Amino acid sequence: MDKQRQKELKQNYRQMSRPAGVMAIRCKVNGKVLFFSSLNMHGVLDRHEFQLRLGGHYNKELQKDWNTYGRENFTFEILEQLEAKDDPTYDYSDDLAVLEELWLEELQPYDPEKGYNNKHTRLRQ
Repeated sequence: MDKQRQKELKQNYRQMSRPAGVMAIRCKVNGKVLFFSSLNMHGVLDRHEFQLRLGGHYNKELQKDWNTYGRENFTFEILEQLEAKDDPTYDYSDDLAVLEELWLEELQPYDPEKGYNNKHTRLRQ
């Protein structure tokens, strides 16, 4: 493949819209949830599952429960996805921040009985 074609493919890839939104990993056994958001939902969901399977997730409590209960007792959920805009340069950050606040209010993932998040957990990933 020539260099011009490679450059075109890279540019097209960068311009592809990736779905943005809020997601959660939920333990079916105890009902606890790890809440997060991203401008690239599917990539982040895949990363979380990969880290959990390898045993190296940054959230030690979630990793402990994953190791105890197994993959079959967790769900990876897309809670809400932002609607795609026709403008490929549109910045979804402000829209995502509003969604984060709404879902945080509903889920309360900082409560140790309800969630794996803590005040220091970065929500946007």
